[in-house]
Amino acid sequence: MSLNDFGWNPFFSDQLTTEERQSDIPGRIVSLHRNKVIVTDGLREHTLTIAGSWYRRPTQERPTVGDFVLLDTVRGRITRLLERHSVFQRPSIQDKSNIQLLASNIDRLFVMTSCNAEFSESRLERYLVLASDAGVDPIIVLTKVDLAENASDYYERARRIAPSYRVVKVNCLAKETLTTLSACINYGTTVALVGSSGVGKSTLLNTLSGDSVQTTGRIRERDMSGRHTTTARYLHLLPGGGLVLDAPGMRELGMSDTGEGISKAFNEIEALSFACKFNDCSHIKEPGCAVKQALKDGRLDSRRYQNYQKLVQETLDHSRP
Repeated sequence: MSLNDFGWNPFFSDQLTTEERQSDIPGRIVSLHRNKVIVTDGLREHTLTIAGSWYRRPTQERPTVGDFVLLDTVRGRITRLLERHSVFQRPSIQDKSNIQLLASNIDRLFVMTSCNAEFSESRLERYLVLASDAGVDPIIVLTKVDLAENASDYYERARRIAPSYRVVKVNCLAKETLTTLSACINYGTTVALVGSSGVGKSTLLNTLSGDSVQTTGRIRERDMSGRHTTTARYLHLLPGGGLVLDAPGMRELGMSDTGEGISKAFNEIEALSFACKFNDCSHIKEPGCAVKQALKDGRLDSRRYQNYQKLVQETLDHSRP
């Protein structure tokens, strides 16, 4: 086994200087819990404490799961964080200055939701916006189809909000239903699983790996509302060579300070906006607004419009100093 099995490729190796190639060892962070990380160099794992100096840097420059780093194994420390090709993060709704890094160097995002009362179009739209901002290809995964009498209805609801994205129905316990997802996890490809607690992320990981690598409840903490939620994040190497990250269940997702993800996730509103009278139309009160006209005519879904405006406002709030 080598670091190539964990996604190491020329994008990362070309960043190393001649001196670094001789003195440091490259590795990838495969686990993070509080200030502890596990880094693999492909042959062995190194358990390290993140030095306090890293926390004096901006949040975006701190190590997270999926990062490729350089190691000084003699001193037991990370010497450099290599440039990422993608990063998945969430600003807090309550504190717009607080950004949490969730994972980096992710190639594909499985956005998981159950075919039950947990299903929420607005939550899915948030995930799609964040995936687009991160530069990651999302796939919507509908779980617990075996327990739902109307799984096809949930499928159609997901398709309506994401016609340009793949939507897959699965039973996380039945490997024969996971053919499409398995084909998306090639050698060296990193996939992240995101979704609320209880949608089946750990079960899906266990089925894909053929083993109980992620035991439900292994690392649990009770939050303020009394719920239990997995707080650590792990990057798992599958038998077929791909990697899967199980990220914590998230119930609150804030927007970043870019509107690119919103434009892609709400592409029908973006298309309508070109017909607006004003180029900087906010689609709220301006005359000659094509978006408001489509809403009035019934050509634009009211819930979609309201969630769009909500996410745009969060983006504006986050961008303000």
